[in-house]
Formats: sequence, C-alpha cells, structure tokens
Amino acid sequence: MATARPRPLSPHISIWRWRVHMLVSILHRVTGHGNALVGVPLFVWWLVAAATGPQAYATFYSVATSPFGYLVGIGLTLNFFQHLMSGLRHLVMDGGGALEIQTAKKTATMTFVGSVLLTALTWGAIFLHKGF
Repeated sequence: MATARPRPLSPHISIWRWRVHMLVSILHRVTGHGNALVGVPLFVWWLVAAATGPQAYATFYSVATSPFGYLVGIGLTLNFFQHLMSGLRHLVMDGGGALEIQTAKKTATMTFVGSVLLTALTWGAIFLHKGF
C-alpha cells in the first residue's frame, strides 16, 4: 500500500493581492449576467411596446427618456462595452496571445479605458443628435 502524500492546498483568497487582470476576469462574468438579467428584459419590453401600439410605446419612451431611464441606459451601455472589450481580450488570450503578465495587465487596463471611451462616445452622439 502506497503512502498518501498530502495534497497541495490552494491559497486562500485572503492571500491573493487584487490585480487589474483579476478584476477584469470577474467583471466579465458579472457584466454578462447584467446584460442577461437587465438588458434582455428591457429589450423585450421595447419590442412588445413597439408591437402593441402607440400607447404602450409612449409609456416605454417616457420611462426610457426620464433621468432614471438615461441612468439605466448609460449603465447598460457601459456594461455592454466592458463585456465586449473583456470578451475580445479573452479571445486574444485564448488564441495564445497577450499571456505575458505585463501585457495581460495592460490589456486589462485597456478594457476599462476602452469601455468608458466607447460609452462616452455613444452617449455623446445620442445627446448631440437629441440636441441636449
């Protein structure tokens, strides 16, 4: 009978130091859930309101263009772009690229910068078009 060697233990989460690439990986999952749990129902509400008639669409439009609606819209846009940017980062990494630690940190930081920039550009264009 062989003697059992003790199995190595994984370090506890309190030992790890938080790094930007860890945060991006976790946020990728969180933003995916946010898109599914908030974005999809709002999209379905928009579709049903558009298909139901002018009264239902007017209700949706009044909620969507309220200050709270704009806040939710900007949040969902940031959520979408963060998920998109980190998904592209993961795609590159799954292909074997950007795996060096310094490159991983830079690309993780770029996901935040890119998502904020794309959100600002998107809503800037919306507000300019609306004439705010």
